[in-house]
Amino acid sequence: MLVERRARDPIVTGQPDPSRYRLTTAQIIYRLPDEPETLQTFIWQKFDIAPEFPELSKFLDFWRKNIDGELHSVKVAQGNGRARRFPHIVPASGGRH
Repeated sequence: MLVERRARDPIVTGQPDPSRYRLTTAQIIYRLPDEPETLQTFIWQKFDIAPEFPELSKFLDFWRKNIDGELHSVKVAQGNGRARRFPHIVPASGGRH
């Protein structure tokens, strides 16, 4: 599944609600520039908002403009919708429990 921004998509104004962001992982399959019959995998991961995926869309736009490997396919997975807490990381101190 390729995520593409179409001209008719609404443009979001203002700041998105941070509670909507979930860890998103995309498996990007692309063709090697020197060997187009060979496919390679790239894993991308960032906090993003479904179903628009603005961060992933920006990255794929960057890829199309700046990277020689032609995109073959993109699979997207996202957390189950609950906000995650990371108790092993102590905020603002950089230390661990």
